[in-house]
Amino acid sequence: MIFKTFTAIYSILLQRMHCALFFLLTIAVYSPAVMAQDTTAYISTHPGKDYLQLAAADNVLPIWVSEEDYAGVIRVAKDLQKDFERVTTILPELLHSKEDAKAKKEMIIIGTIGKSPVIDELIKTKKLNVAGTAGKWETFLITTVDAPMPGVDRALVIAGSDKRGTIFGTYDLSYQIGVSPLYWWADVPPKQHENLYIIPGQHSLGTPAVKYRGIFINDEAPAFSGWAVEKFGGFNHQVYEHVFELILRMKGNYLWPAMWGRAFYDDDPKNAELADEYGVVIGTTHHEPMMRAHVEWSRYGEGPWNYEENEATLQEFWREGIQRMGDYESTVSLGMRGDGDEPMSEESNIALLERIVEDQRTILKEETGARFEEIPQFWALYKEVLDYYEQGMDVPEDIMLLLC
Repeated sequence: MIFKTFTAIYSILLQRMHCALFFLLTIAVYSPAVMAQDTTAYISTHPGKDYLQLAAADNVLPIWVSEEDYAGVIRVAKDLQKDFERVTTILPELLHSKEDAKAKKEMIIIGTIGKSPVIDELIKTKKLNVAGTAGKWETFLITTVDAPMPGVDRALVIAGSDKRGTIFGTYDLSYQIGVSPLYWWADVPPKQHENLYIIPGQHSLGTPAVKYRGIFINDEAPAFSGWAVEKFGGFNHQVYEHVFELILRMKGNYLWPAMWGRAFYDDDPKNAELADEYGVVIGTTHHEPMMRAHVEWSRYGEGPWNYEENEATLQEFWREGIQRMGDYESTVSLGMRGDGDEPMSEESNIALLERIVEDQRTILKEETGARFEEIPQFWALYKEVLDYYEQGMDVPEDIMLLLC
């Protein structure tokens, strides 16, 4: 189960870096079970009837991905290329054109429905049945297809319903051939094999049961922060690319970044760009509303962190956060706590918090031009905020409730 898997990561990371990582696993539950690593093996080290051989002692099938696909999909195809080398010691070719493919009798094809012309052509010609995949959230199909391209006799096809669907399918193959998601973080050695075969059939994990699954880098100072500074110079895109890859290899999609004196967007502008390329959704913590890190208020804010006394300044501060978010895939934290993650006041302040949420949603609509239902928003019921909710605070139905 994914909870046990993430707990194992937490334990290993504590041993390696003594950092505290807390995991957000229950923001939006869609069905009874959480998508986890598939326990059904579809890779064999021995031949069988109609098995397609992916790797032999002197050869690994080339990997083909369209240059028209998402940058994150092309990147993960390169990861698969390196993963095959880790397992077999042979680096397969990475191809992008149909002309290059003609000289190959068998290959691995990676592509996203609607972004890969080859995948779309296979669907159109009914060589690839994606009835249970197309239009789904983060869903992939792994299967073999005969004559997928001119000159190619047979291929293993990884087709994703969307960007992350394709990425998850590709990383799932990496996992099945013997590369642990923790190969980098915990120095887990890959399982070495000369011969690898794909078992016939349609292989998929289905659609995730929890929509947003990932990591909250919380209370990271001084251990994880010290390590990040020593190894990478800080919480920049160089350290986050390893965090993003871990999340995706674990079939996650979501990050609350480091927050002790850190500002994901402000510390390194490449952080958000890289998250978008990788396909990781970014949020901010329960007391960092509207995509602004709390430390940014000390850097750029003017006056008190108090809505009753400083409404206009806070609104402009939050507006800039949404403008900076742009089209990056995000979840927007709403509401407000007091400075330093404390209650806003000693008494219940339900009416004020309702007004804050209403004003924040007005900013969201003005800056994005989208309907509220199109903007993932959440409200964290943490400490005194849970009391507000239990006392009947009015929350619009399209806002997700995060239960702490």
